[in-house]
Amino acid sequence: MADDAAHTEARGGGGGGIVIQDSWPGYSLDLFSYPAHYSGDLDCVYIPHGVIMDRTERLARNIMGDLGDHDIVVLCVLKGGYQFCADLVERIKALSRNSSQTIPMRVHFIRLKSYLNDQSTEDLHIIGAEDLSFLSGKAIVDTGKTMRTLLKHVQSFGPKMIKVAGLLVKRVTHNTVCLPDYVGFEIPNRFVVGYALDYNEYFRDLNHICVISERGKMKYKL
Repeated sequence: MADDAAHTEARGGGGGGIVIQDSWPGYSLDLFSYPAHYSGDLDCVYIPHGVIMDRTERLARNIMGDLGDHDIVVLCVLKGGYQFCADLVERIKALSRNSSQTIPMRVHFIRLKSYLNDQSTEDLHIIGAEDLSFLSGKAIVDTGKTMRTLLKHVQSFGPKMIKVAGLLVKRVTHNTVCLPDYVGFEIPNRFVVGYALDYNEYFRDLNHICVISERGKMKYKL
C-alpha cells in the first residue's frame, strides 16, 4: 500500500497507525494466494499479510521502548485477537533476545462476544476475566477487540498501568470507544475478515485481511 499514496498515509509516528483512506479499493484477489474454498466470498485483499507483519514488528519496537523496564502481562482478547497477539509477542521476544533490554512477560487470554453476523450488539460477554487479581501492580498490554467495559473491568484489579494495542481501528461516526495506545491500521468502516478475524467463525484461516463480499455474508449468515 505504500506504493499508492492516494489511499494511505502514515500518521503520528509509531502510535497513530497507518491510515487507509475511504477511497482505497484494496488489491485484486488475483494477486495473492488464499484458500480456494473462499472463492467468490471476498471482494478484495485489504491489507496483505506481509504488511501486517512489518507493522506488527514496528509496534513491538514501540512497546519495547515504552515498557522495557516493566514486568508486563499481555492480555489477549480472543478469538479475533489471537493471531495479532501471538505475532506481537513473538516479535517482542525476538527483540528481547537480541537486546540488552528485556521484558519479563506473561500472557493471559479472555474472550469477548458481541457480534451477530456483521453487526455489533449491545450485549457484551466477557469470558475468562472473572479473577484477574494477578494483574495487581503489573503493566498491562491489552490486545484485540477492546471496549470500555473490558478496560473498566481490568482497572478494578489495580494494575500499575494499562496500554492498549490494536491492529485495526475503524473510523465510525461519533466513535466513543477508547483508542489504542498502539495502532496498526486505521481503516474505513468496512467489515473485514482474515488474520483471525471472522464472520460467524469462518475466514479465520485467511492470512490476509480481506473485505467480505455480499455473497460471502449470505453464504455464512446464521
